[in-house]
Amino acid sequence: MKNLIKIGKGSHKWRLPMIVAILMLVVMGSIWLNSASFRSGFDIADELGGNIFPSSILSVATTDAQVIVPVDSMYVGNPKSCIAIRVRSGKAYSRVRVEVAETPFFSRSVSEFVLAKPRTEYTIYPDIIWDYEALRKNNQAEPISVAVTVEMNGKDVGQRVRTFSVRSVNECLLGYVTNGTKFHDTSLFFAAYVNEENPMIDQLLREALNTRIVNRFLGYQGGNSEVVDKQVYALWNVLQKRNFRYSSVSNTSLSSNVVFSQRVRTFDDALESSQINCVDGSVLFASLLRAINIEPILVRTPGHMFVGYYTDSNHKDMNFLETTMIGDVDLDDFFPDEQLDSTMVGKSQNQMSRITFDKSKEYANKKYKQNKEGIHSGKLNYMFLEISKEVRRKIQPIGK
Repeated sequence: MKNLIKIGKGSHKWRLPMIVAILMLVVMGSIWLNSASFRSGFDIADELGGNIFPSSILSVATTDAQVIVPVDSMYVGNPKSCIAIRVRSGKAYSRVRVEVAETPFFSRSVSEFVLAKPRTEYTIYPDIIWDYEALRKNNQAEPISVAVTVEMNGKDVGQRVRTFSVRSVNECLLGYVTNGTKFHDTSLFFAAYVNEENPMIDQLLREALNTRIVNRFLGYQGGNSEVVDKQVYALWNVLQKRNFRYSSVSNTSLSSNVVFSQRVRTFDDALESSQINCVDGSVLFASLLRAINIEPILVRTPGHMFVGYYTDSNHKDMNFLETTMIGDVDLDDFFPDEQLDSTMVGKSQNQMSRITFDKSKEYANKKYKQNKEGIHSGKLNYMFLEISKEVRRKIQPIGK
């Protein structure tokens, strides 16, 4: 009996290590199978959490700008494609064929790449043949299924399908987060909504000339800031005569901790609806300023935007406008101590227009001075964006 007891005790000494070893083999086998599965397959990936922004695609379609940057350094193809795949290469100089099936927003495409390094994870951006007109007309978020088939060195790697959300053309991408912590500011895309080439601008400029506030639009050729200011007031006056109303609608249906966006009305949307908020009014007015060769500035502070402009060709002096005051607003909300609304009684439309223009400059210039440090700091939710020739080389108007 004593011997039997000794044998039982000894068995416990080797039984526990054996169980641990078996468990480790199971875990390691599972990890190996998962990694082997990835090595023999691929994933569909993107930087924007499964969202496609028509405004960001349209605005850089004809430029060399790369506003949305690849997360991985090992990539091939054109990152402006927005849709990517992650795959591990086999031997050195592996040949990869990527086929992307047709959707309502792009045509079928086939792309081929060579992956120089062996056994290396690559991000591949295949050619996407966008239907730009479909993107331009998309005014509400819409899901699409993106199907991708991959071959490597003549062997079928398989097919993957992923659902993306094509956002409204009115959604401006403000920024996105990579690796859970790094924020990329893309507020440059606000420039896409400034559209100095809109066909309606000629009509608005004609209406402004008909007011006889100015006889022509000279831009900076007039020689002094007073001439520039008079031209700017003529634009202000004609927009007020179109009876714009303030509308605070700026939210989108986007719910994400990866990407951040704001709703912006295009030039046509704002004119057709006669509604503007601070962003809509700023990009609308900036469009008109650029059309008459006065360089505008979009200024953003937390929760607000207003427009500025240089008053001289050397860009030494600036003025700013609170464009929400174009609409039917209560001036006492902006200047509570002055009781301005009570002084408006009996004033003509042109007199009221001039008063609101001057008060708009006073209010916006004050806001600029109060927030100047933040505006030029590059901090989150602050922006000083000159719609200059340099910016236009990166971001083009998205049109209607």
